[in-house]
Amino acid sequence: MPAVLQPVAVPQKSLSDYTHICGRELIEEVRQLAEPLKGQRVMHVSATAFGGGVSEILYTLVPLMRDVGLQCEWQVIYGREEFFNATKLMHNALQGSPQDLDEEQWRTWRRYNEMNARELPCGWDVCLVHDPQPAALHSLVPEKARGWLWRCHIDLSAPNPETIERLAPYMTSYPASVFHMADYVPSQMDGGVNIVPPAIDPLAPKNMALSPEDASYVCAQFGIDVDRPLLCQVSRFDPWKDPLGVIDAYRIVKEKLPEVQLALVGSMASDDPEGWDYFNATIAHADGDPDVHILNNFNNVGAIEVNAFQSHADVLIQKSTREGFGLTVAEAIWKARPFIGGAVGGIPLQVQDGLTGFLVDSPELCASRSLELLADPELGRTLGRRGKEHVRANFLMPRYLRDYLRIFTELLEG
Repeated sequence: MPAVLQPVAVPQKSLSDYTHICGRELIEEVRQLAEPLKGQRVMHVSATAFGGGVSEILYTLVPLMRDVGLQCEWQVIYGREEFFNATKLMHNALQGSPQDLDEEQWRTWRRYNEMNARELPCGWDVCLVHDPQPAALHSLVPEKARGWLWRCHIDLSAPNPETIERLAPYMTSYPASVFHMADYVPSQMDGGVNIVPPAIDPLAPKNMALSPEDASYVCAQFGIDVDRPLLCQVSRFDPWKDPLGVIDAYRIVKEKLPEVQLALVGSMASDDPEGWDYFNATIAHADGDPDVHILNNFNNVGAIEVNAFQSHADVLIQKSTREGFGLTVAEAIWKARPFIGGAVGGIPLQVQDGLTGFLVDSPELCASRSLELLADPELGRTLGRRGKEHVRANFLMPRYLRDYLRIFTELLEG
């Protein structure tokens, strides 16, 4: 039988290339931490290789782990539609949705975990399992790695009680775990917990410097009038990201500023069967407005296009109502553009209200902050500059790599 888990090919990256952005001190600290770990075999296991923050992180983290001397691999679990329907339900329930999985769906989740556990190769020093989809792996085949780590990328601050109780034995079986924020750690976790907010790759095509001319040119290809103001949210089409609320905010702005345009730009992930339904709901909510541009990766919107929209927009928005962390927030702020985000989850970690951007909790407040920024470009520039420095100091990939190397050191010594 062919291996069920799919190895993911990643590009080559060099830690040295980040020195001019992150500073020599951090880069040297990373190299010192990596020295005793050289040659250790590390396996990342995730649910998908594209669409969403986890895969974006791993496309940079895995090559950088290799560059500092770890033998690092990344494999994606096998799953069919029935599995991803169950895990999407689980994801929503863990973020507070009242609907739990039924018995058949729990059996489906367990069955696919057993299938993937059988095919997981042996002999790892560290096996790092990402999110709830493959969370049962450690309890099923603990002998396949010397050290195990479960990485949670979602907001577990107010989960559906039945779902978290059912998942808890699998999560707590890991000797160590990693969460974005202390608020996300469920009460069932009893030690070995690490708090590590994620980070972006400033050298990835999505985040590298783009000239204003190039950004305008790309936006114009998608029907944006580059001489009129543009609001933009880059995010998956998902109820928690609230694209419908962004359209409502845009409509309030348009009453005062008829020339404003809105772009909603998102990617469709292979493990998100609901995505298309919500994409269509967003189109329906826009009701044919020619100034609302709703785009995804099937319209040829890739990393450079996202970069162009973020670099060109007059106001960048992430009006989430729940948010594990929101890498799109750090990506947006890295472009030094004025930013408005929902005051939820990991967004306030990245945005100091009134200092590096604005936090909002309603379409009305989002609209009034947008109007304020459109009326005062100098305020937007000031917030944008401060925001970029905050991201540089806290949310770039070499810092993230350093935090993992510290955890690996503790895990393997322990």
